[in-house]
Amino acid sequence: MTMQSAIRRALLTGCAGLAFSVPAYAQGTAVEEPVTGPVIADDARLSGTDNGVIVVTARRREESLQDVPIAVTAFSGDELLRSGTLELTELTQEVPNLTLEVSRGTNTTLTAFIRGVGQQDPVAGFEAGVGLYVDDVYINRPQAAVLDIYDVERVEVLRGPQGTLYGRNTIGGAIKYVTARLPDTVSAKVRATYGSYDQADLVISASAPLGDNLRIGASGARLSRGGFGDNLVQAGVENYNKDVWAARGTIEFESGRLFARLSGDYVKDDSDPRQGTRLIPSLLTGAPVLDDVYDTRAGLDVIPQEVEAYGGGLNLEYEVSDTVTLKSITGYREDKSSTPIDFDSLSAADLDVPAIYENDQFSQELQLLYEGDRLSGVLGAYYLDANAFTAFDVALFTTGDLIGLPGLNAQTLGDVGTKTWSIFGDFTYDLTDRISLSLGGRYTSDKRTSRVLRTTFIGGFSDLFGPSDAIPIAVTSDFNGNETFKKFTPRASISFEPTPDHNFYFSYARGFKGGGFDPRGQTTGAPDLDGDGDVDFDDQFEFLRFAPETVDSFEIGYKASLMDNRLNVALAVFKGDYTDVQIPGSVGIDTDGDGVNDQFTGVTSNAGDADVNGIELEANALVGRDFAGAGSRLNVNFALGLLDAEYNQFIDAFGVDVADQRVFQNTPDVTLSAGFDLGLPVGPGMVDLIGGIAFRSDASQFETPNPFLDQDGFALVNASIVFTDDSDRFSIGVHGKNLFDKRYIVSGYNFVAGGTNGQPFVPTLGLEGTLTGFYGDPRRVFVTGEIRF
Repeated sequence: MTMQSAIRRALLTGCAGLAFSVPAYAQGTAVEEPVTGPVIADDARLSGTDNGVIVVTARRREESLQDVPIAVTAFSGDELLRSGTLELTELTQEVPNLTLEVSRGTNTTLTAFIRGVGQQDPVAGFEAGVGLYVDDVYINRPQAAVLDIYDVERVEVLRGPQGTLYGRNTIGGAIKYVTARLPDTVSAKVRATYGSYDQADLVISASAPLGDNLRIGASGARLSRGGFGDNLVQAGVENYNKDVWAARGTIEFESGRLFARLSGDYVKDDSDPRQGTRLIPSLLTGAPVLDDVYDTRAGLDVIPQEVEAYGGGLNLEYEVSDTVTLKSITGYREDKSSTPIDFDSLSAADLDVPAIYENDQFSQELQLLYEGDRLSGVLGAYYLDANAFTAFDVALFTTGDLIGLPGLNAQTLGDVGTKTWSIFGDFTYDLTDRISLSLGGRYTSDKRTSRVLRTTFIGGFSDLFGPSDAIPIAVTSDFNGNETFKKFTPRASISFEPTPDHNFYFSYARGFKGGGFDPRGQTTGAPDLDGDGDVDFDDQFEFLRFAPETVDSFEIGYKASLMDNRLNVALAVFKGDYTDVQIPGSVGIDTDGDGVNDQFTGVTSNAGDADVNGIELEANALVGRDFAGAGSRLNVNFALGLLDAEYNQFIDAFGVDVADQRVFQNTPDVTLSAGFDLGLPVGPGMVDLIGGIAFRSDASQFETPNPFLDQDGFALVNASIVFTDDSDRFSIGVHGKNLFDKRYIVSGYNFVAGGTNGQPFVPTLGLEGTLTGFYGDPRRVFVTGEIRF
C-alpha cells in the first residue's frame, strides 16, 4: 500500500467513525460530564462554566484549547485510573505517532520517540529527542524515567518540536507528568491492585491543611509483580518482574497572590535484571531457541540490578497584578543504577556488559507571564547544570580464549558534564477578534564536556564490579574535550477562528538536540582527518565529535469543539525537515588483523538529512446519554497517526551514502487506536464498561532492517469494567491488558550478519552470534480498588 492510499483509506475510516459520533441530548445535571478518552488538549480539566470549555497550558499560560496551535494529547489522572493505566509507556497505545518503551536490558530506562524523532541509547553522551518533565522540571537523563502512574493530575504529550518554550532535546516533542495539588481539606485514599503473575500494588496518600495557608501531603507506593518468565541458569531469578518502592512528599503555601510548592520524590527499584531471549540458536555451542520468549539463559551476575532515584522541586508563583505573574521553578534530581546486561543471553560470557549509571542535575527557570486584552505571552530564562557518568565492561571471554587472550574485556568510562543556559519568549497578539499571530524564540548556549577512557583488560571483569585480577594491556581511548553549541530556535503561528468553535492554524517551529562526543569511540582508531601527517588531538576531537541535529516543522491544523463540547476533533498535517541526524551505533573491530573482532567501538555520525511528514487525527465524542437511565452515557474516542519518514542522505562509517538501505527506527507508518466508555447507573453508583484496540504497523528496531528482530504490525486489545459509587469515595475495577496475548518485540540487540537468502549467520562480535529480543507485556488481568476518605 502506498503512503497516499494509506492516508486516503485512514481518513475515510476516521470520517466514518465520526459519522456515528453524534451526541444525544444533554443530561440535565448541574455539571457537564467530561468526554472520556484522551483529551485533545494539554489539560484534562474543564473550566468552571457549564459549557465544558477545556483549559490548556501548552504554551506555559492558560488558554482555551481552541486558541492553541499545537498538537497535544492529555490524560487526566482519573481517566488513567479508570482505564487501569499503570505506567507511562502504556500511553503508546493511545497517542498517534508516539513510541514509549522500556529500554533493552533495563527495567526503568525510557526510550521515547515522537513523529520518528527520539533516542534509544541510554549511555552518557547521547541526548534524548523527547523531553520529559515532572512538575515542569526537565529530566535530563532516561534512567529511572519509566514513571509509575499514581497521584497524578494529568499526563500531557506535546507533538512536534517544542524548542522555544521547552528548550533543548524536545526536537520530537515533550511529555509532561503533572502531580495533583493538595486539597483544602483533610483527605486520604488507599489504592490496592492484585492480578496476574502475583501482581500486588499498594498506594497510600494523605494530606491535611495546617492552618489557613499551609498544606502538607505524602504518598507511598509498593509495586510488585512476579516475572513473566524465568532465568533458567540462575536459581531464584525471574525475568520481567517488578520490585519497586516509591514515595512523594509535598508542602504547599498559599497567601494572597503568592503560591509556593515544595515537593520531593524517591524511587527504589530492586527488580531482577530484564534480559532478552535468543532469536537464533547459538552459533558456537548450539544452544537452541527457548520455547518461552520471556525466559532467558543470561548468566551475567557480577553486579545486581538496582535503581535508586530521588529529587525535589520548588515552584513559586506570584501575581504582581491582574496582568503580570512571576514564576520560579527550581529542581534537583539524582539517580544511580547498576545493571548486568547479557547481550548474548547465554551462560558463558560471549558478549556480556555489566554497567553503572550515575546522574545528577540542578535546574532553575524564571518566567514572567503577561495576560492583557489582546496581548499575552511569557518571557523566561533557564539554567541547567548536569553530570552523567557511565561505566561498563564488554566481556568477550570466548573470543579471548580463541585468540590467546583469556578474559578479554574492553572497559569504557564516560563522564559528561552539561551546562546550559537559555532565554526565551513567546507572545500572541489578537490582530482581530478572529485572527491571532504568535511569535516566539529561544537562544540556547549548551556546553558539553566529555571524558572518555577505554582500557583493554585480560583476566576477567575490571575492579568496577568487585575484586579483580584483571590486567590492563592497552588504552584505546583517552579523551578529554569540550565544545559549546549555540542555537536559536524560533516559532511562529497564525490562527483563524471563523467562530469560537473552530480554529484553523498554520505553525512553524524549530527544535534541536545537543551535540557531543561519542562515549564509546576509540581515539586510537582516529584517522589523519586534517591531513597534517599525524594523528593528534585535533583529529581525535573531530573523530569523536558529533554536531547537534535540528528539525524544522511546518504544520497546518484544524481544531473543533462542537455541540457544547460533546464532540472534539483535532487534525494536524505536518512536514518536518530533519537535518544533521545523529546516528549512534556500535560495531566490532579487528585490532590485530587475525580476522576475529576483538574490540567493541562506537560509531556516531551526523548521517545527513531526512523528511518526516505525516497526518494526525484525533476525535472523541459523547455519543449519547440518559438512554439507559439518568446518568447513562456512551463516549467514543479515535486517534490515527500516519507517518512518512525517509532518509534523503545517510552517510555510513565508510563515507558511502546508503539512504536507500536505511529506515527510521521505532517508527511505524501507521498508529491507530479506538475505544469506548459505556457508563450505566447500577445501584448506588455507575458502572463503566471500557474497551479499546491499538494498532501499530511494521517497525524496525534499528536503521538497518532485520527480518528476525523487526516487528510486524500488530494490535492490542484492552478492556475494563469499573464501578464507582455516587459519592466518588469508592471504586473497584477489573482490567484486562493484551487480551489476545500477543507476542511483540519492543527492542533487541543485533551483532550478526547474514541469515537471509540461504546465507549462514556470521557473528560480528563474540562467537555465539548475538541476536536477542525483548518483548512487550503478555496478557494480564488485575483488580484495582480505591477508597477515599
